[in-house]
Amino acid sequence: MRIIIDRDRCIGAGQCVLTAPGAFTQDDDGLVTLLPGHEDGTGDPNVRYVPGACPVQAVTVSDD
Repeated sequence: MRIIIDRDRCIGAGQCVLTAPGAFTQDDDGLVTLLPGHEDGTGDPNVRYVPGACPVQAVTVSDD
């Protein structure tokens, strides 16, 4: 699984963290970031739902 984050598009809504808290967090500016070691989507089974939860589609998840 591959996760792509467009931090320029992120508005800090936090839906990624609410949907998959085991993989995502927000930095000091409130923007989405992956938790260390979760770049491949491991850590939270709900990672696949994050693109649909994000109001500005700042996160893309694809199968490798």
